[in-house]
Amino acid sequence: MNAPQRSAGCDVSDVRLRALDGCELAATLYAPPGVAAPAQIAVLHCGAGIAQMRYRHFACFVARCGIALLTYDYRGVGRSRPASLRGYPATIEDWAQYDCSAAIAWLRERYPRSEMVGIAHSIGALLQGAAHNACEQARIVMIGAHTGYWGDYRGRHRLTMTLMWHGIMPIVTRLLGYFPACRLGLGDDLPGGVALQWAARRTSDLRPRGEGAEQDRTRQLLDRCATLERPVRMISISDDAFATEASAQRLLSYYPRLVLQRHLVIRPEEAGLRHLGHFGPFRRSAGAALWPRIVAELGPQPA
Repeated sequence: MNAPQRSAGCDVSDVRLRALDGCELAATLYAPPGVAAPAQIAVLHCGAGIAQMRYRHFACFVARCGIALLTYDYRGVGRSRPASLRGYPATIEDWAQYDCSAAIAWLRERYPRSEMVGIAHSIGALLQGAAHNACEQARIVMIGAHTGYWGDYRGRHRLTMTLMWHGIMPIVTRLLGYFPACRLGLGDDLPGGVALQWAARRTSDLRPRGEGAEQDRTRQLLDRCATLERPVRMISISDDAFATEASAQRLLSYYPRLVLQRHLVIRPEEAGLRHLGHFGPFRRSAGAALWPRIVAELGPQPA
C-alpha cells in the first residue's frame, strides 16, 4: 500500500490486491485522518463497467464520517485493465468469486477488529454475495440493485436498452473482442466475456439450463448467494432505468436468507434534481441531500 495522500479531508492510499487465482487488482483505501482502527469499515462493490474512481467523492465523504472505505476495480475495468482488453479472459463469475473475495479479505486483514459493512451498487449487489467470505460483512446496503434482466428495465426505456445491451453489444463485442462502452458514452469498457454473458440474458431466471463448466460456475455463484444470512437495506431510485423496484425484488429472490430491514425508494426531487438515474446517488450534485442518508443506512440499527 502506498503512503496515504490527504484529499478532501480524508487519507487516500493506492492499494494492490491479489485475487485467489493470482490476478492483481487496483484498489483505493479512503480512511479517516489520524484514525488507526476505525470502529466501522466498508467495501464498495462497483457496478459493471463503472470504474472505482467514479465513486471517489462519495468515498471521501464516507471516510470523513469516520468509516474507512475500500473501492476496487474488477479485472478488466478501470485501473485493473490490462494493456489490451481484446480477448481478455474475464467473466462475471471471476468478478464475484475472485475479485469481491480479494477486496473483502484485504480489508479484513487491514482492520481485523472493525465491523465491516458491504455497499453494493448495481450488479455488485449480486456479485458480492458469491464471495466465499461475504459473511465478513455484518450487513449489506444495496443501491440500484438489479440482475440485468431486460424485462425489468423501466418501460419507457426498455426497447432502446434491450436493443443496445442485447442486440448491438454482442455484435460489437464479437467483432472487437471486448465492448467499447467508453467510446459510446456508456461507461467503462467491458471484457468480452462479461459483455457476452450480459447480452445473452434472455429469461428472468439466472440459473442456466444447460450443462458445462461455465454453467456449473454460475450455479455455484447463485448457491453461495442463497446461503448468505445477513441484514440488508436497499435503496432504489424512482427514475432508474436499469434498477427498478421489480429488479430489486428479483435480486432479493436469489438471497432467501437475507433479512430485508428497509427498502427506500428515493425520488430525484428529494435531492433537488430533475433526474437521478442509475449512478445519480453517487454524483456530487446529489451528495448534500443523499450521502448522509446512505451513511445512516450503514449503521447497526434501522432508523
